[in-house]
Amino acid sequence: MDILLTHGYYLYEDPHELQVMKPYPPLGLLYISAYLKQRGFNVGVFDTTFQGASVFRELLHRERPAVVGIYCNLMTKFKVLEMMREARASGARVVLGGPEPVGYVEEYITSGADVIVSGEGEAALEELLPRLAADGPNRLEGIAGIAYRRDDGRICRTSARPMIGDLDSLPEPDRESVDIDQYVSTWRRHHGAGSVSLICARGCPYRCTWCSHSVYGHSHRRRSPARVAAEVQFLVERYLPEQLWYADDVFTIHQGWLFEYSSELKRRGLRVPFECISRADRLSEDVIHCLAEMGCSRLWIGSESGSQRILDAMQREVKVDQVRAMTHALRRRGIQTGMFIMLGYEGEEIEDLKATVRHLRESAPDVFLTTVAYPIKGTAYYEKIQDRLLSQSEWAHRTDRDLTVRGRRSRRFYSFATRWMVNSVALAQGRRGGAGLPGLAKAAANAIVGRIGMEFTKNDTDG
Repeated sequence: MDILLTHGYYLYEDPHELQVMKPYPPLGLLYISAYLKQRGFNVGVFDTTFQGASVFRELLHRERPAVVGIYCNLMTKFKVLEMMREARASGARVVLGGPEPVGYVEEYITSGADVIVSGEGEAALEELLPRLAADGPNRLEGIAGIAYRRDDGRICRTSARPMIGDLDSLPEPDRESVDIDQYVSTWRRHHGAGSVSLICARGCPYRCTWCSHSVYGHSHRRRSPARVAAEVQFLVERYLPEQLWYADDVFTIHQGWLFEYSSELKRRGLRVPFECISRADRLSEDVIHCLAEMGCSRLWIGSESGSQRILDAMQREVKVDQVRAMTHALRRRGIQTGMFIMLGYEGEEIEDLKATVRHLRESAPDVFLTTVAYPIKGTAYYEKIQDRLLSQSEWAHRTDRDLTVRGRRSRRFYSFATRWMVNSVALAQGRRGGAGLPGLAKAAANAIVGRIGMEFTKNDTDG
């Protein structure tokens, strides 16, 4: 085996993910697998999602792959560090990719990685694997888009590798190398509908300060509408899902493409319910009409805040009024809305939090998810506040999510703020929807506790 591709998402070892139970396969690895197989490499894929660490260990010592390639993001960091050690113990070289390692090249190499791939992995691995086999991990000069430790001990970062211009030139993801049917049945068992994921494009050209672009940069490249529609037809016929998940960063970014894609689906007689993510400024009445005809059941909007001042600080390039208007327009067409809300961004005050609660009450999304802002290394947000970052532990025992910002209100404050926000919105929606008195009373009580807690902790800061 030339390379074993894997990742660090173990569903059954993550209590939060077990509650959510909405797993999807690692599409990025499946694209790389298909690409390398097409070029004659012997590729294995170990999908950790439904497995345990012992199975990975047994596979390593049974198959003895020459190279183990691991996808790593912030949430899987600790598992990946363990998998790296297992891979090295089996005699394999370790290559890391994904958004996390690029920001911590020296740390990951010191922890056992031989090579870190920056950006897209297909062409980089095609060039890297033969060189690793012939010259070893310390003589890789001339290969673009990687970092490694040279013979003299210094870490070398090579020049950036150009992005793949024509996404239609890539083969379809190697879904047959993993158990897609298990994903579909898991969704069906827990949510009543089996779901399959796909992507139509790579990259996002927007420059939100807190968002990582370490894999695709600020590029945006699309597959042709006909190619995506053909993939959907295959997915529907092969896996029989009740719904699809378009995993693009901004599904409706190019309206001409969307209309052409919708026509291609109609031509093939395809109308499958789906969820996607977009931005309010890339929606319109015509776009929403098109989405409804295609079968969109829910659209997620990165609202982030109800304060225009905070949105501008984030460089979101969107207006609060746009978010509200498009949320209402989606509802009129029978499309549910989900929102992502971020608390604690640099400069946020209690008045901004109040604006966000008003925004959520007026927008009335079907669901919204909250998070407290955390600085991801390599982002503009991280660069702005890096001299105020605090950590309670060493790098190997924390992620960027564990970092705190000196002078920012405490985590306890934001715990109360989240409680207040969630229950204030639930109370407003319950009144509109005719909820019973017990539910309204519970939401009101929790909102009061949250607001009182905010008042008592408003002067508490980290550091």
